[in-house]
Amino acid sequence: MNDSIAPPIAPSAVSACLASELAAGPRLWAFVPCAGVGARAIAAGQQPDLPKQYQSVAGRPLVLHTLAALAGVARLSGTLVGVSAGDRFFQTLPGAWQVAACGGATRADTVLGGLDALTAQGAQEFDWVLVHDAARCLLTPAMVDRLIDACLDDPVGGLLAQPLADTLKSAAVVEGVARVAATLPRSDKWLAQTPQMFRLGPLRLALQAMGAAATDEASAIEAQGLQPRLVVGGAQNFKVTYPEDFALAAAVIESRERERIG
Repeated sequence: MNDSIAPPIAPSAVSACLASELAAGPRLWAFVPCAGVGARAIAAGQQPDLPKQYQSVAGRPLVLHTLAALAGVARLSGTLVGVSAGDRFFQTLPGAWQVAACGGATRADTVLGGLDALTAQGAQEFDWVLVHDAARCLLTPAMVDRLIDACLDDPVGGLLAQPLADTLKSAAVVEGVARVAATLPRSDKWLAQTPQMFRLGPLRLALQAMGAAATDEASAIEAQGLQPRLVVGGAQNFKVTYPEDFALAAAVIESRERERIG
């Protein structure tokens, strides 16, 4: 057994956080993991040696759309972007964010590094951290505000998510061909999105306990016996993952801009 693994978080520990908040109340921080490569998303005509978060969408790097949305959330005390060591993309870009070279081998490693960097900047254990995928570039300030409104007084925290609309199938591979094994009920199924909003201290302990197996922050919190709150996000808050997603994201951004200017 690895003695360095943190013990599970008891639900009472989260309630203790609420009782021990600073007199001024908890602050809210955004952290954007931006250390991945996203090789599946590189489409024809794009730069093959450039991570997907830096590829152009509707005339500007994808991640800048993401950061613009977070910049529109007045209640955030700050936004930190976590990049890989040697990443100089943000070096000459002015913006209302900070950058930390905290990229790790896994998402959990990167987020843990980001939590440490936020702590170094003055974040407290009982502050809220909203972790958001760099590649979810269609996020809006209204979505973030909806998550904050729902979770600010919640004893656990929560995440944006979308109720599953499509029929869900499980698969079996038969002689090298994927075939339907079963149709699964969808009434209780949701697609996890981001931001995912949890208190800094409990999130750190949860990620340390689960390690690389944590595919998102909510799964680490769930592994501690807690139940994050589900807050409806939106179908447009999808993660750019495949080449065709770039064109769809660009179309949405351009449509929003046309509506904005009338």
